[in-house]
Amino acid sequence: MKKVKYLWVTFIILAFLFFANINMTYAITPNSTPQYQGIDVSDWQGYINYAQVRESGIEVVYIKASQGANIKDPYFDINYENAKANGLKVGFYHFLTATNTGEAEQQAQFFASVIAGKQPDCKLVMDYEVFGGVSIQESNNIAQIFLESVRRLTKKEVIVYSDLSNARDRFSRNIAENYELWLAYYGDYNNLTNVETSWDKWIGVQYSDRGRVAGINGYVDRDIYTKNIFLSDTTQEIPNTQNPNSSINTEGILYTVQSGDTLNKIANQYGTTVQELVDINNITNPNLIYPGQTLRILTNSTVNASETRATGSITYTVQIGNTLTQIANAYGVTVDHIIQMNNIQNPNLIYPGEKLRITQSTNTTLNPVLQKNYYTVQVGDTLSGIARKYGVTVQYLANLNGIRNVNLIYPGQFIKLS
Repeated sequence: MKKVKYLWVTFIILAFLFFANINMTYAITPNSTPQYQGIDVSDWQGYINYAQVRESGIEVVYIKASQGANIKDPYFDINYENAKANGLKVGFYHFLTATNTGEAEQQAQFFASVIAGKQPDCKLVMDYEVFGGVSIQESNNIAQIFLESVRRLTKKEVIVYSDLSNARDRFSRNIAENYELWLAYYGDYNNLTNVETSWDKWIGVQYSDRGRVAGINGYVDRDIYTKNIFLSDTTQEIPNTQNPNSSINTEGILYTVQSGDTLNKIANQYGTTVQELVDINNITNPNLIYPGQTLRILTNSTVNASETRATGSITYTVQIGNTLTQIANAYGVTVDHIIQMNNIQNPNLIYPGEKLRITQSTNTTLNPVLQKNYYTVQVGDTLSGIARKYGVTVQYLANLNGIRNVNLIYPGQFIKLS
C-alpha cells in the first residue's frame, strides 16, 4: 500500500514539474530556411549608399520609422526610397515607449501614420525593450494593444523584436503564440539550447551591433532572417492613418535654392552640415548649386530627439585624427563615459565617420590644453581664415588633418594646428 502511495506521489510531482514548465521551451531555433543577410538602420547610420550595401551581399534592411508618440526618424523616407530603388527587401520598426495601454494605442496610430503609403516587403516590428518600471503583466498588456492596433490599422503582419532576457522573463506565452520573434542575441545563435523562452523559433536574429558594411560609415547592426520575415502580401500600400499628434519631430524638408545661397549658408540655417547636404543630394561639386535647385534637408538629423530631451545627449561624428581623449575633453566628459555609452571594445580604435553618443555636461568648451593644439570650427569659418589666424598655410592644415576638399569644413569639427 505504501508503495502505491509513493508511486502516486511521484506521479503527482512529475506531473507538476511537467505542467509548470509547459510554457517554456529549452531550445530556440530558426523556423525555416533559406536565410538572408540583413541589417537594421536608423538616423544613427546617417546617409547610406544602398548601391554599395546591395553589392556587399545585404538582401534585407529594416528601417526605423518612428519612436514614441511623435518622433519620426529623420532618415526614414530617404532610407526607404534608396533601399527600394536598389532592390533591397525593406521592413519598418517602431521603438515603443508606452507606459500604459492608452499610450500604446496612440503610438500604434502614430507608427501607422508615418509608414502610410509605403510598400514594405517584411513584417512590421514592435521594438519594446525599455519598460520604465512597468510591471510584467502591464507591459504585456501594452505590447498586446500595440501589436493588435498596428495589425488592424496597417492590414499587415506584425512581429516582436526582443533580446533573450526579455523573451524569457518579460513576454508572455500568449504573445509568443500570436507574434513571431526577431531575436537580439550576440552569441552563437545556431546553438541556442538549454535556454528558457516563450518562443521556440525565431524568424530573425540580430547577431551583432558592430557590423561593417560597404556604403555605411561606422557600425551597423547585422542580422540573419528566414523566409518567414517576409509579408504574405506585398502588393498593397499601408493604408492612410491619421496622425494622432499635432506635430512630428525630426522630419525632412525640401528647400529651393535662392540666388546667393551657398551650401554652407543653407547648412547653417537648418542646423546640418555641408557634407550631409552633399551626401543626401548626390552633389558632385559642393561649390556649384544654382537658383531653383531643390535640396532635401534632414532637420535635426544629427541629434537623437528623445535622448536630447531626456538626458542632453548628442551624436558626434568622428573626424580624421580624432581620439577619444580629444572628444572627451571637448565635451567635458571622461573617456570611460564614451566607452560605456557606445560599448567600445578597443578605445584606441575609432574610425572617421563613426557616430558616438555623448551625454553632455554643462561644460561644453574645449579644455585649455586641447585649445593649444586644436581649433573648433565655428559657423562661418573657412580653412583659409583659420590658416591666416594661426599664421600657417591652407595646404599645411589640409595635409595635417587629412582634408581632401579645402572648401568643405563644418561647425564642430576639430582642426589640428600643430
